[in-house]
Amino acid sequence: MFTIPSPIRKTRLEWLDALRGFTMLLVVANHVYGSSLNANTDRSMFMSLCLMFRMPLFFFVSGFLAYKASMIWSGRETLALMWKKVKVQLIPTLVFMTAYVALVANHFWEQFVHAWSTPTKSGFWFTLVLLEMFVVYYVVCFIVRRIVWLRDREDDPFELVALLVVWAISFFGYTTMYMPAWFTWPKEEVWQWTSLTEFVRYFHFFLFGNLCHRYWDRFQQLLDAPWFYPLLVLIAFFCAGDYLVWHTLRLQWANLPRTLAMYTLVVMVVAFFRHYSDSFSRETRVGATLQYIGVRTLDVYLLHYFFLPHLRFLGPMFKARPTSFAIDATLSLALTALVVGLALLTSNILRVSPFLKKWLFGRT
Repeated sequence: MFTIPSPIRKTRLEWLDALRGFTMLLVVANHVYGSSLNANTDRSMFMSLCLMFRMPLFFFVSGFLAYKASMIWSGRETLALMWKKVKVQLIPTLVFMTAYVALVANHFWEQFVHAWSTPTKSGFWFTLVLLEMFVVYYVVCFIVRRIVWLRDREDDPFELVALLVVWAISFFGYTTMYMPAWFTWPKEEVWQWTSLTEFVRYFHFFLFGNLCHRYWDRFQQLLDAPWFYPLLVLIAFFCAGDYLVWHTLRLQWANLPRTLAMYTLVVMVVAFFRHYSDSFSRETRVGATLQYIGVRTLDVYLLHYFFLPHLRFLGPMFKARPTSFAIDATLSLALTALVVGLALLTSNILRVSPFLKKWLFGRT
């Protein structure tokens, strides 16, 4: 059989949890800036830069953690994994989305139907799309492993080739989303209701993270190469600069530097957390805090919408002129800390009940 290089060791998972917590903070910060302050993220260099990699990084980490080296991928195990994900992600999303719409809508049913008809689901799209990704990934792994088993060959590269093909297909689907003159499928209702538009937008990052974990030893060698990180910085600077500031490429071509910047920024953040892994361990205050948020990302994501402050009177100030990177970062992250703190407090209150802990947050 094809030999998979050794996966990441458990001792390295601390910085990965911290990375996930950091990404969750960026997600909340964007919602604070856009919803609470009613500000345009396009006029904020801090938010525009964060938007380029925060969700790709989240899906990268999800795909990274989805890889299980010891998984046999029998039919029973695959179905068990799918059912577990349904319980952990679908049921809590339905509960909190319904509660949120009930609190903010003047006409509940009309707003509830409208929320489901949009790909973002009033903000609750992430867990649904992640569930779709896990289901597709599990089905692909099951089929590929069955084929590899039937081939019964040593050092069989089929598994790697199959995953690369799936990544290429998903990446092609992603590129078509930014070619509206040639591809109109994202406008069809079925893609909106199922949020499959967001699935196509981010699934290739999920697979990228999964492949990096499968070949973690080789990926680390690449990260440690003296030329690699400087190259990342160079590509990220010119590609992000072109997309955010210079705009030398327009229309669908503008997505090319944007995509390169997204991938390079994701790898740069991963390299940063890995390099300073000691600073993000449980023994440090920053590491312990980020890890705590990282293991409670589902709680924070589902609950933070209820605590976004209404500071829309500040919106005109931000819209009148582009603000500085430092002001945007400081204000949005300060409010983010408050929102995340309230979300975690509420999570702990609800977790007092074993029933709620199980069905709202997927914990036993």
